[in-house]
Amino acid sequence: MNSISALFEEFSYKPRKSAGQNFLVDAGTLDAIEAVIECPPEDLLLEVGGGYGVLTDRLHKKTKKLVVVEVDHKLFAMLERRFALVPDEVKLVKGDIMKLDVETFRPAPPGKITVAGNIPYYLTTPLITRLLTQSNSYVRRIYLMIQKEVADRLIAGPGTKAYGALSLCAQYYGPAQKRVTVPASSFKPQPKVDSAFVELTLREKPLLNGSQEKLFFQLVRAIFQSRRKVLSNSLKSMGKPADLIGLALEKTGVKPGIRGEELGLEKLLEMARALDEVSP
Repeated sequence: MNSISALFEEFSYKPRKSAGQNFLVDAGTLDAIEAVIECPPEDLLLEVGGGYGVLTDRLHKKTKKLVVVEVDHKLFAMLERRFALVPDEVKLVKGDIMKLDVETFRPAPPGKITVAGNIPYYLTTPLITRLLTQSNSYVRRIYLMIQKEVADRLIAGPGTKAYGALSLCAQYYGPAQKRVTVPASSFKPQPKVDSAFVELTLREKPLLNGSQEKLFFQLVRAIFQSRRKVLSNSLKSMGKPADLIGLALEKTGVKPGIRGEELGLEKLLEMARALDEVSP
């Protein structure tokens, strides 16, 4: 902690609450995270939000193909100084990860991108959604430090309070795991909530074809836009004729009086396939 304080003082840097800047300083937590991250030798490791480089140091040990994205100009300057001696092994990119084309970092096949980072809480859902929906063909795994509450949503099962559209979006693209629980005391400055380091492993092949996938996400949106309604009512927002909805429910053995939030991934996949079959 003394080292980070001295570094920030040298660069006249003060973490900005508005930017959600909480820096991981606990060595034990960093050890646990380092042990969790796996990056095949053919992959490129992409760190999102390099900060002052404390995780970057450990990621550098795992690969010589490391790209670090950092948007803050003072933090970027700290990274430049810290990794000046290994420019061929640690490529620093100053920019906003939500505006960069992640595919430009894609290595030659069979390599893919492994993503890791400690990101501001406000970026969690948009970044995960973007990586899953737009980059799933060339991203292998995603390791992120996120708010514990959001981690619970990622891994939640049907019928639970945490279960929702984010749960199904993540689970559609691949299994999610909460790997390290991280107390607020591990950060400086301390956030008001605990965090979790999660791992998402993306599937090699999609579970559904194009038209089925579109129907799956329409189902998910319809269910969780009105999660307390019974299924037959919530699915009206899909704009499909009632007889087709009824036929799809019959084919999958789903009762129209059930609430959609009680349905798991496999049953919703069945419904998407059934709807695709009965659609004109």
